Amino acid sequence: MQRRVFLRSVAAGSAALTAVTLAACGQAPAPAQQATTAPGQQATTAPAQQATTAPAATAPQAQAPAQTTEMPALEWDMATSWPVALDTIFGGAQTVADRVAAMTDGKFKIKPRAAGELAPALQVLDVVQQGAVPIGHTASYYYVGKSPVTAFGTSLPFGLNAQQQNAWLYEGGGLEKLQAVYAKLFNVIQFPAGNTGTQMGGWFRKEINTVADLQGLKMRIPGLGGQVLTKLGVTVQVIPGGEIFQALQTGAVDAAEWVGPYDDEKLGLNKAAKFYYYPGWWEPGPTLEVQINLDKWNELPKAYQEAIKTAAAEANITMLARYDARNREALKRLVEGGVQLKPYSREILEAAEKAAFELYDEFAAKDADFKAIYEDWKAFRAAIYEWHKVNEAGYTNYAYSK
Repeated sequence: MQRRVFLRSVAAGSAALTAVTLAACGQAPAPAQQATTAPGQQATTAPAQQATTAPAATAPQAQAPAQTTEMPALEWDMATSWPVALDTIFGGAQTVADRVAAMTDGKFKIKPRAAGELAPALQVLDVVQQGAVPIGHTASYYYVGKSPVTAFGTSLPFGLNAQQQNAWLYEGGGLEKLQAVYAKLFNVIQFPAGNTGTQMGGWFRKEINTVADLQGLKMRIPGLGGQVLTKLGVTVQVIPGGEIFQALQTGAVDAAEWVGPYDDEKLGLNKAAKFYYYPGWWEPGPTLEVQINLDKWNELPKAYQEAIKTAAAEANITMLARYDARNREALKRLVEGGVQLKPYSREILEAAEKAAFELYDEFAAKDADFKAIYEDWKAFRAAIYEWHKVNEAGYTNYAYSK
């Protein structure tokens, strides 16, 4: 980490402005004056030439301010939860860095680092909270062990899709409420900085048709989705993205989920399991976050704070667009390569939804922060579902039925 370094003032601005003004008035700028200073005296300026006009005709001229100060040069490392090879999700962190640099003329540089370089993939919030790293890019639901509130920052099972999640965060008061809790619990401020869209339902080494088929299954799945499946008899493990393939291939887990076709193909999960389920009901619209240590955030100039906020918003949009554009072709390749695409049965979906809302009620009964946000979130969910039943679903049902 580097402290803020303020560069020297721009001294030439006043002279340049005066020259331009005189030229516009049809006058040539006066030659530069020579400063002379005697020992122990104040500096005086000797005239470069004799005035040829009467003293009474001379008018005072306005002086441009000379105290302009440039913005500080800063360089921050960014911890992430992602392998560099996953260019779309790691790309969210890179988008933040690139846009911040562009908006500050390269004076504020952020360097995203792969999972494991600055912190383990699932400990990004920890190092940012401690101030060991000033900024991170991660999924907040990795930290539900710290507080179940963090799940709202990513996604809740049977919750909001990407469009609805953005509506709640940006316009429904969700982000403001979460920022207040993050500040209190973690000394961190966070902003949405990516969304994968509705994820796939994971890779299984055998077919899953009933709730009974889930009993004793070992599955890699984080967040509250994992806790819901635990209620249905699944043994849950949380494994970083870069380690999923090996765990699935060796049988350390019987099933695993990551994101969707584009990333899953890159991780080679289709080579370790052949049954590919949908939808990912536990992550209908998961947001990724840029998280900043609050002390470091408060030290930043306002212009740099705004640059981070704007860059994060751009990453939030572009990541979703990239996944939507790339997942279709990847899914086509996977199916053509022998992957068996399977929908979850209604029995499993209904059992999982029931278990999910029972879990939320349990958290609300024990955790005041969770309860306050959950009640707001639940009301927003009900309202936007009613609207989208008319609007989005009406169009989608027609368009996709052909």
